[in-house]
Order: sequence, then C-alpha cells, then structure tokens
Amino acid sequence: MTANAQKAHPRKNILWFDATANFKRFTIKDSITYYLERSKDAGVTDVVVDLKPITGEVLYPSKIAPVMKEWKGEYESGVKDLSWDMLTVFLEEGHRLGLKVHASTNVFVAGHNHFDRGVVFSDPSKTNWQTISYLPGTGFTKITEQKNKYSAMLNPANRDVQKYELSILKELVKMYPKLDGIILDRVRYDALATDFSDYSRKAFEKHLGKKVSRWPEDILSYTTGEKPEKVKGPLFNQWIEWRAKIIHDFVYEARGVIKKANPKIVFGDYTGSWYPTYYELGVNWASKDYDPSKEFSWATQNYKKYAYAEALDLFTTGNYYFEVTKEEKNKIDTSKVNRTEAAQTKAAEDWYTVEGSADLVNRLTGGKIPVYAGLYVEQYKGHPEQFVKAMKMCRAKSDGAMVFDIVHIINYGWWKELKEGLKN
Repeated sequence: MTANAQKAHPRKNILWFDATANFKRFTIKDSITYYLERSKDAGVTDVVVDLKPITGEVLYPSKIAPVMKEWKGEYESGVKDLSWDMLTVFLEEGHRLGLKVHASTNVFVAGHNHFDRGVVFSDPSKTNWQTISYLPGTGFTKITEQKNKYSAMLNPANRDVQKYELSILKELVKMYPKLDGIILDRVRYDALATDFSDYSRKAFEKHLGKKVSRWPEDILSYTTGEKPEKVKGPLFNQWIEWRAKIIHDFVYEARGVIKKANPKIVFGDYTGSWYPTYYELGVNWASKDYDPSKEFSWATQNYKKYAYAEALDLFTTGNYYFEVTKEEKNKIDTSKVNRTEAAQTKAAEDWYTVEGSADLVNRLTGGKIPVYAGLYVEQYKGHPEQFVKAMKMCRAKSDGAMVFDIVHIINYGWWKELKEGLKN
C-alpha cells in the first residue's frame, strides 16, 4: 500500500541529529534528555536520529553492520558506553515529551575518505562494493582514491550491496518496534560520472538487451584540454533512465521490507530539491504523474515510470540556499556561489532559492505526499535573521520544516531563532 494522497498531510517541524557531529554529546544520557527538552520547547515535533553515518558503521547493537564505538573525526572525539543503548533513550525520552522519533540511515555509502575509515576500508569482502568513477585524466577511478570527496559511495546497482543494506534496514526496524519512522539518506549515485564498474556495464547491457560497443564513450566521454567538458554519448539518456530504475526499484523494495517488519512505521526519504540536475545522481523523486521529458532533454519518455514519490509516507528535501525568496535570485553572484551538495551548479535560478525550490517540489510531487522543506543551518552563519526567514518560508510553502542539524543550533546558540522560525 502506497502513501494515501487523500489524507490531510500532518504538520511537522523536524530537527536532525547527525551521528558524527554529535557523537560525544549523545554518549551521555542526560545530554540526550536536555537537548530533546530544548527541541520540544523550540517547537520541534519530530526528531531524526542518524544511526548509520557515512562510514557504514552504526550506533546501535547491530549483528550485521560494525558498531561505531568511538569517533575522532573532524568534529569532536568521544567513546561510546556500550552498556546502554542510545536509540532506546531517544525513544523513551522523546516519547515522554510527545516527540516523534525517526531513525535515519545513509544507505549507499560505507566509508569516510578523509579518514580512510569505514566498511569499504576495513572489510575486504566489501572493498569491491565501492563505486567506480570515470574521470578525465585518471579514467576508471575508485571512490576511495578520490580524496576530494569525503563520502566513499557504493554502487547502487550491485545486488549484494542492495541485499546488505536491506538487511540492515530490516534489522533496525525489528529491533525497535517503537520507532515512529525511518528516513533514508544517500539512496543515490555519487555523481554523473558513476558507476562505471564492470558490474554496472554488464547490468546495463542486460537492461538494453545488447552490448555497449564503445565503453564508456557511448555513454560519457570528455573533451581534451585544460578544462575537460563532459560529452554525452548516444546511450546517455538510456543510461540515465536505467540508473533511475535502479534507485526506484530499491526504494520500493525497501518500503516493502520495512513495512513487512512494522506496518505502522512511517517510511521516509531525504533528497536534494534541485530536480533539474538531480538526474545526475540517478534519482527521480517526483510523482509518476509528472513527465520530465516535456521539460528536460535528458529525460526519456519512460523516465517518469521510475518516479517514486508515491512510495513515500514522508519526504524531506534539501532547500539548501541562503537566498529565501524568488526575488533574492537576483542577488546571487554566480562567481562566488559556494554550493557543495552533489549535482548542484552555480546557476542563478528560481529553484536555487528556498521559495522557488519549495514551489518546484510541490509541483513535481503534485500533493501526493507530505513534503517538509529542509534547511542547512550552517549556510546562515552570521545571519540569524535570514535563518528565521527561511524557516518561515519552509513552513509556508510545505507541510513543515526540516532543520539540519542540531549541532549548528547548539554551536551558534540559535535556540531563540529556532523557536521564532517554528512558531505558528
């Protein structure tokens, strides 16, 4: 059973709790209680607890994935006391306060490149799961060798990868029957230049029903010179369609596995809002009623078949822009724009504002599912008034707001601003 478009969408104010950024903080029970109470007071209705960061390790006693016992990364060091369970405390304290508690997992990623840490680094049986990029100059390149990227992404088309990730989701939901929801993250490809492994070649050829005579040039190649440009091959659009099918099929399979384990749980997903370029990541988060081939040259007529909005009970989007209103688009200096999210560009478009991106998401999902427009707090550093304005826009243009992440609220001391932005 897919999400029911006829029901009124619940209003929510969602606050994200990142795993590694808050690792030390949430190894202390009293700290969990304190910050949940502050969140409740600020008007938060739902919290999302990140239980599987990009290393592929988890913050609960899994029998499948390695447990993260300590973290000494770029934020703060900490050692986990394994005598008590963090998520159980979040659930007990959150529910005591009337908060909904969701778990989040980073799906198609299993390593942190800046620290050479994680499943693809430590488990020899999973090293070959990492994605292979096709890059100018270096050609076929493992993601773990690309130190300019911090996420060691996996190949979403690899069936062994899919089965492993599904087993973790199933385990998590069965272990915690009181969970209100589960929200997937990084259910995507790393970039347009992935995945060009032998595994993907064989799978794509099976999908096509024929061999790819020039690999990878029939899909993608590069110009020569100081600044190589991507060149689309004759099979490019079919490749884009196939990747969207891979992600679409996984999302529906994940929904089935999770709902079988707990039929009442809310099944959610996070993606970026920049749909016109999000195809680069193999993701079609729109409704099946929307036909992108009428607007975009990269979309085949069949691309709409691989939209998956209707699979979701909850959808959070990254409306990650400093500019809030569409009018502020004119203030965007494309020579200075610093957009670091996957598949973003430096263009000045309506949908590169909070308001414009929310409107785009609403149009493409067609009101079929609850949508919660999200903000990246760090983008407003030094501009608390813009942060408040952005939250109010998210709440006006969607079914509520999603705020990423509590660590920035704490570091900036923006509890008053959070409360102002979330108040009715």
